[in-house]
Amino acid sequence: MTNLQTLFADYIAPFNGEALYNEPLAGHCSFKIGGPAEIFYTPQDETALISAMRFARDQGAPLHILGNGSNVLISDKGLQGVVIRLMGGLTALTVQEDGCVFSGAGVSLKRLCTFALENGFTGLEFAYGIPGSVGGAVYMNAGAYGGEIKNVLKTVRCVAPETFEIKTYDASSLSIAYRSTPFMHNKEIITGATFALEKGDTEQSRARMNELMAKRKASQPLEYPSAGSTFKRPKDGYAAAMIDQSGLKGYRVGGAEVSVKHAGFVINTGNASFGDVMGVIEGVRAKVRETFGVYLETEVEILGEE
Repeated sequence: MTNLQTLFADYIAPFNGEALYNEPLAGHCSFKIGGPAEIFYTPQDETALISAMRFARDQGAPLHILGNGSNVLISDKGLQGVVIRLMGGLTALTVQEDGCVFSGAGVSLKRLCTFALENGFTGLEFAYGIPGSVGGAVYMNAGAYGGEIKNVLKTVRCVAPETFEIKTYDASSLSIAYRSTPFMHNKEIITGATFALEKGDTEQSRARMNELMAKRKASQPLEYPSAGSTFKRPKDGYAAAMIDQSGLKGYRVGGAEVSVKHAGFVINTGNASFGDVMGVIEGVRAKVRETFGVYLETEVEILGEE
């Protein structure tokens, strides 16, 4: 074990969580790409999370936060320092007295949607099938099929990165836009959120959820590892359409490829490396810029380096 790992093992033992060392990250992200995490920690409560955060700060170690790993591309070299995985911990899920639904950051969106449906709520149908955690969805204002998390979000609970203060924000006070929230810049770590949903026809809601899932399966390459939509929607037009019109469906570098089923997805066809995916991303960017004069920003978060 490294010195950092030994120190962490002794330090974190009293707290409620699971620590792994040199854990391959490919098994914890939807791209199935990524080298080992020096320290891989799943806290079961906010006390354990704050303790791991404090350790990283005091040791001057890098700190990385991972949800369900559905929107990240991780270096084959792995990640040094402490990787905190919220999925599998922070899993509280309750209906509050005010009628809102509270969810811990580590709950999957699918589970949240199912829980809401089971309790007679509607409004989250668009999110069913998005393969992320609640924390990740709030972090990036996830959305699909005309819906966005911000439209149903009431409050966000988080931990400040330096003071470790637990804060609660009213969603109305936050500047949230398309795939953009303050949490992407201020390094506050989301631990939970409440959602203001409406009571409605659960059978109609269930039918809508099934309809959207069928659309996903028909139009997206869900049979391959990927991180979903690779690029953000540009100001004018759609990334997938620009990529398709640039003749890039099937464009390939090593084991990474622009899906022939949906041009907005870069997929891992088998044993793709971090460098392969980055090669496809850069190739697509260059061609689209040449064809349309548009620079595509990645929606996928890139962690680590080649």
